Amino acid sequence: MPKSKVRKQAAYTPPPSRTPVKVAGPTHPAYIAVMVAMWIVGLAWLVVNYLAPSIPFMAALGNMNFLIGFSLIVIGLLMTMRWR
Repeated sequence: MPKSKVRKQAAYTPPPSRTPVKVAGPTHPAYIAVMVAMWIVGLAWLVVNYLAPSIPFMAALGNMNFLIGFSLIVIGLLMTMRWR
């Protein structure tokens, strides 16, 4: 039976060193306050819409009240992605 050829392996070369990535510090307390305020204001908007539908400016908005309330909550949730 014929003998297979021996393959030469390349010499090991270590990967190039990486420069360290600077990690930002903790989030400013004002950012956290705005994030939580968005949740609370959005929830309060929806609760007031249900409990007091006769408020003139809210009655004029109609179903837009749901969009406003949920948008505020979603903005607060999206802000959590940048929270450290």
